[in-house]
Amino acid sequence: MQITAAMVKDLRQRTGIGMMECKKALEEGGGDVDKAINILRKKGYSRAQKKMDREASEGSIGSYIHMNGKIGVLVEVNCESDFVARNEEFQELVKNIGIHIAASCPQYVCSDDIPPEVVEEEREITRAQFQDSKKPPEIVAKIVEGKLSKFYGEVCLLDQPFVKDDKVSIQDLITSFIAKFGENVKVRRFARFELGKS
Repeated sequence: MQITAAMVKDLRQRTGIGMMECKKALEEGGGDVDKAINILRKKGYSRAQKKMDREASEGSIGSYIHMNGKIGVLVEVNCESDFVARNEEFQELVKNIGIHIAASCPQYVCSDDIPPEVVEEEREITRAQFQDSKKPPEIVAKIVEGKLSKFYGEVCLLDQPFVKDDKVSIQDLITSFIAKFGENVKVRRFARFELGKS
């Protein structure tokens, strides 16, 4: 069975778990949403999801300099305790997120950070592309939402495939860390600087 973007989006909305993990679970469950939810639960993602609402006020600000000083990144990644913040694996996570930001140039942390007018402009551009097509409006609406998901994957840090392993998104990377350490972890903000560009 083919796993559609709408199926992945539905499972993601129901579970709050990253896009790539939802897709893998749907593939493993043969497209059955209930089976996919159970697969995610068995992998510990439901426990991780519950922790995602908890306050994360500790953490670390990481920096990464790339290409002989031509690209620089500052990123704030929060967790719940100073103990985890000082952990070597947490510091490695912060560094990897910095490397990813330098390489992939995201514009926002997540889709909630995108101004509504930017999202609407993307919708309008896609609608205009199919204006003269003979496709029914409900099909065009699905195409628009699919293209919007792709847009999020291009501009939102958490939706982007990780540069070191494109089979997982940054959100999946963070979720696996949450499942392992039992603490909420959030990317609060980041800044990317590129020499000669504003």
